[in-house]
Amino acid sequence: MTEQSASSPAEGNHDADVEQLFDANGPLSQAVPGFRPRQSQTEMAKAIAAAIAGQKTLIAEAGTGTGKTFAYLVPALLWGGKAILSTGTKNLQDQLYLRDIPTVRKALNAPVSVALLKGRANYVCHFHLERTLQNGRLTSREDVGYLREISRFIKTTSSGDKAELSRVPESAPVWNLVTSTRDTCLGAECQYYQDCFVMKARKEAQQADVVVVNHHLFFADVALKDTGVAELLPSANTIIFDEAHQLPETATLFFGETISTSQVLELCRDVLAEGLAHARDGAEWAKVVAPVERAARDLRLAFPQDVVRLAVNQIAPSSAFFPTLEKLKNELDAMTAVLEKQAERAETIEQCRTRAIELGNKLEAWTKAQGSNGEVVPGQERVLWVEAFSSSLQLHQTPLSIAPIFSKQREGSPRAWIFTSATLAVKNDFSHYTSQMGLWDEPAQSWPSPFDYGRQGLLYVPEHLPEPNSFEYTDAVVDAALPVIEASGGRAFLLCTTIRAVNRAAERLREEFDKRKLPFPLLVQGEAGRTELLDRFRAAGNAVLIGSQSFWEGVDVRGQALSLVIIDKLPFSPPDDPVLAARIDALEKRGLNGFVHHQLPETIINLKQGAGRLIRDETDRGVLMICDPRLISKPYGRRIWQSLPPFKRTRDAAVVEAFFLGEAQASRAAQVP
Repeated sequence: MTEQSASSPAEGNHDADVEQLFDANGPLSQAVPGFRPRQSQTEMAKAIAAAIAGQKTLIAEAGTGTGKTFAYLVPALLWGGKAILSTGTKNLQDQLYLRDIPTVRKALNAPVSVALLKGRANYVCHFHLERTLQNGRLTSREDVGYLREISRFIKTTSSGDKAELSRVPESAPVWNLVTSTRDTCLGAECQYYQDCFVMKARKEAQQADVVVVNHHLFFADVALKDTGVAELLPSANTIIFDEAHQLPETATLFFGETISTSQVLELCRDVLAEGLAHARDGAEWAKVVAPVERAARDLRLAFPQDVVRLAVNQIAPSSAFFPTLEKLKNELDAMTAVLEKQAERAETIEQCRTRAIELGNKLEAWTKAQGSNGEVVPGQERVLWVEAFSSSLQLHQTPLSIAPIFSKQREGSPRAWIFTSATLAVKNDFSHYTSQMGLWDEPAQSWPSPFDYGRQGLLYVPEHLPEPNSFEYTDAVVDAALPVIEASGGRAFLLCTTIRAVNRAAERLREEFDKRKLPFPLLVQGEAGRTELLDRFRAAGNAVLIGSQSFWEGVDVRGQALSLVIIDKLPFSPPDDPVLAARIDALEKRGLNGFVHHQLPETIINLKQGAGRLIRDETDRGVLMICDPRLISKPYGRRIWQSLPPFKRTRDAAVVEAFFLGEAQASRAAQVP
């Protein structure tokens, strides 16, 4: 792992241009309201320009407030050639495409064409919409109304992107019936192929200079070759990953294999519908699918518990699981044989046959990947595990490390690879991230935040809290948080590490707010979509929002609406995670300490994300309250808080109350004419 200066003289040919562009009198200052030169932003842009010029790799950590988006957009739009920008979420993708890129492009007067590419589930499919309108299989009146909206939308939209149709919630079940999947797309055989929104988006992406994708799409493509990125990659000169700290998890998801009983049940549903529609006389379709459905449900019932996560070697050999899995494979084979005979009668039956073969192959591969005693076959370097939900069971095959797979993807024609995020290092040490991603010996740099954390914020760790695994822990967190929430006048995020803690904290705060007549609106994850909750939080100005993982990152609330971030406990991964256990085991076989080399850096990076919600602007002030006593009592606690922004620190609730009192007085003084 090397620390390098941003640009060697040979590659620093864009330095003067970058200086001028980010200067107080430069084009960005003149075109972007509120733009001010920041040294760390300019230096980061120079380093990225140098990496692009030299077709090199750069790992770039930029503290909150650096302005990393502009720092990579300026060099990418001016010198990046064909550039792929990949972000963490679809929301960020839309923000880049609709707001940030047009702003920079206009300011620089850069003649680049830009395209947005999403996964196929985001585009309305003409064929499936038509079929759903004819079938009339909708059960709720709400869905019927949504369907009407979608058929109006398809006549006026040029993109077919469901994000444009805000009147139909993104989570509405009807979307599944009017979009295609890789399995259900008819491709060039489709009568609507010429009008297809997915094909149109891919074509635009191929012709554009800059293409905005998201990590899921990028890696789904590398794994499945199904998202249109495959055609883009060979011609790309520059690839930039924003929110790059999410890549190890996303890549793990896509370089693994998952088969779910719900996939089998969906296939059975389609086989029955298509068989009856096109080959009613060819087979007794209800009798063909029934044994497969029964075997899929029995496989879920092999585990009586509600939620299960087990490595394959933790499943008792006497369990019903193994014989039931064998039974499912046999029944699926029998159904596939019937589909073979009827496939030529309709394109959609042929499609069901292909899906059945693919599912059968995946089940076979999963079974073969374990030896006779349930141990993973050596050389496979994969973790086999099962996960049960209330009504489905998933069989996973997860790579132990994505580093070798991702390194292979980066071979081939030379191009620039930029990895950027606010959280990639642990106290300026990038080794955890580089070893996860296979980026050994690549240059890595960190640019500090321009914020004055010592003046703007306070880190508060309350005293006398019980151990985090104790039964009454969440109640103790709420008891410690209440006086601080009162002192801050609401304006708080309570970030929990589990959904159970979210629900318990919500129940308690609701009671306490009622009892104490506190006027703070309480917003709870799950009671509305994330965007809606955040809009309500900003509008209220004194709300308290309780959320779990999805609110730890990618959330930007500036100004006084958010002045207190409470974190219930250090975000260590759950101990029952079979992939984590296997990774720790592999590290320990190499003589390393799994906790120090994997769990701790992972937790620190996650915690830095949560802490980063608090100070979003040079004028923001606030308190970060971390309730976990291990921050003080454990030897590793020091390493954790030293990796956080350099806030002033206290354990005294009176200091916190004085901080908020001072803030309120300053605010009142500012309002006096």
